[in-house]
Amino acid sequence: MAQSIYLTTTEPHCGKSLISLGIIESVLRRTRRVAVFRPYVGVDGRDRRDKNIDLLLTHFQLDVPYEDTYAFRASEVTDLLAQRRVDEVLNRIIEKYKALEARHDFILCIGSDLTTEAATFEFDFNAEVANTLASPVLLVGSGAKQSVEEIVSPIVLAVEAFSEKGCQLLGIIVNRADERRCDDIRSALLHELPEEIQAVSVIPANRMLASPTIKEVVEHLGAEVLYGGDLLDRQAYDYMVIAMMMEHYLARLRPNALLITPADRGAVILSALQAHLSANYPPLAGLLLTTGEGPAETVRRLLDGLPEVLPIIAVESETFETATRITEVRSYITPDNQAKIQTSLKLFNEYVDIKALGEALSRIEPRGIPPRMFLYNLLEWAKADKKRIVLPEGTDERILKATEYLVEHDVVDIILLGKPDEIHQAMSRLDLKCAPKRVTIIDPANAPQFDDYAQTLYELRKHRGMTLEHARDLMHDVSYFGTMMVYKGDADGMVSGAQHTTAHTITPAFQFIKTKPGFSVVSSVFFMCLEDRVLVYGDCAVVPRPTAEQLAEIAIASADTAKTFGIEPRVAMLSYSSGESGRGEEVERVRKATELAKQRRPDLLIEGPIQYDAAVDPDVARVKMPGSKVAGRATVLIFPDLNTGNNTYKAVQRETGAIAIGPVLQGLRKPVNDLSRGCTVDDVINTVAITAIQAQHT
Repeated sequence: MAQSIYLTTTEPHCGKSLISLGIIESVLRRTRRVAVFRPYVGVDGRDRRDKNIDLLLTHFQLDVPYEDTYAFRASEVTDLLAQRRVDEVLNRIIEKYKALEARHDFILCIGSDLTTEAATFEFDFNAEVANTLASPVLLVGSGAKQSVEEIVSPIVLAVEAFSEKGCQLLGIIVNRADERRCDDIRSALLHELPEEIQAVSVIPANRMLASPTIKEVVEHLGAEVLYGGDLLDRQAYDYMVIAMMMEHYLARLRPNALLITPADRGAVILSALQAHLSANYPPLAGLLLTTGEGPAETVRRLLDGLPEVLPIIAVESETFETATRITEVRSYITPDNQAKIQTSLKLFNEYVDIKALGEALSRIEPRGIPPRMFLYNLLEWAKADKKRIVLPEGTDERILKATEYLVEHDVVDIILLGKPDEIHQAMSRLDLKCAPKRVTIIDPANAPQFDDYAQTLYELRKHRGMTLEHARDLMHDVSYFGTMMVYKGDADGMVSGAQHTTAHTITPAFQFIKTKPGFSVVSSVFFMCLEDRVLVYGDCAVVPRPTAEQLAEIAIASADTAKTFGIEPRVAMLSYSSGESGRGEEVERVRKATELAKQRRPDLLIEGPIQYDAAVDPDVARVKMPGSKVAGRATVLIFPDLNTGNNTYKAVQRETGAIAIGPVLQGLRKPVNDLSRGCTVDDVINTVAITAIQAQHT
């Protein structure tokens, strides 16, 4: 997995370009496999490029196609979010990011610019994306304020807001500060910020970086270039409105100023050119002529005969209006302005504590896979090796809608059980776009394999009193027929339960698919998608009160399931006491199960008995279980019995809004999974993808 930093600001115009340049240059000292990414760019139109991205790609000659560096253009993401299609937006961002991640060692993610009226929304959006990509946040604040308090206050509020949303803060950089106050700003931030944020830097303002080029003035005002078209890279350090007579204004000229004057002031125009050439007056940036009248013909003839020493540009607007509008011109660092680039890099290297940033990045501990990334990965993993999944409840509306999605997105091949005419009617009633010919539909009673399946069931169960007639009756049941398809290899997995009870769904699997070698019990887990991570809860659905031996098996199976789905297993064997503090039958059962699990799988990190708070909260863990490699960081939580597990997962789901995916059965030779009768279409999609991934590992 590539390292990444999510660079975002507390307000508009904090100077992300300078920070971006410094970070990329620093990372390129370690690896050339560097990319830049933005969730969306603020420009529209195929012929326009984002300034931040263009600067970094061009200056550092990064081997990344421009179209790969962003997920959306501004108008696209605005339209989708207005339609409440948030999942679609985030999934697209993940898709583009993951494509870059596969080819690079480091990705600099640059947040949106907070320049719209919906700046609060953009702030929340940046936090959501940073969490989704599991990218630590580097926050940039503005130092262009009247007091230290005005600078520090919005940064502290932003840090609190990002922390509340579950983001990991890497550090703070204040840009464009008064050089005399840099130390005071840094001291105030270190005093106000949480103790763990130590990477705090302050960069002083630089006049050259803040000064726009004449070209940028032209673009902002829509000005006409009258003279000096080759001199538009000159920078305007200052603006001066000239309304005085020549003999008075000359004494007030400031270096590299852009002079603003009505176009009919020929004396001002000509005297400004002479002053620029004189060793006794400061050099000028250019002339901006207002009112749209243009210089007099005699002045034009004179200018036409002179060498072009200054850019002279013109606008239609009045002088006062022009002077007001010009204050809105923003200066950017562009690939062709090497002076600004080198000044930016010099400032970054001089004032940013790169070592502290690197140490902070190395201290960031993965909290586990983010929920949306987990859900995205499910579909991508399933697509990588397509499997055939049988869905016995072929007329259920949720099953059919999920089927359409899974087939259209090429996730799995679907087999629906039921009467073909009823399924086709249901598809038509729901106006599903998925072509029926892309889905296999089987009516068990009329299936050519019916007799073979019944005979197989009879042979497998005759020692338990099964007759062939009873086997034929059972094979009319879609749960038995679907399970037999999996057993015979005609399907790779089965998902049911939208209309049937758990017992109805999984009993056939218990009877003839049975457990894997080395396992004596079938158990289950739920994937609990919390706000900032995914945890594995087991067993919350199958085994009422496991023995110590069964609890050890459940722990091992759950750890393996977690690993299959990209979650690093750190197993907590839960009880009402932690470590050696408690005694009693229930605690001893968990303690014994922990010992058995460690003996069978010494490669796993397992801790128990341990209380839930000590398992997941680092602060509690430091007190109750100091030195533990699991406490405070557990990703797999094993409950001592079904009563505890089922109630806990439902309480967490309801109280936190977590997405609970499951139950996912484990321990079977081939995958069969149960749905809740209250399941949603998304539940079906996720469970089918999980079943397909399990099938890849059988």
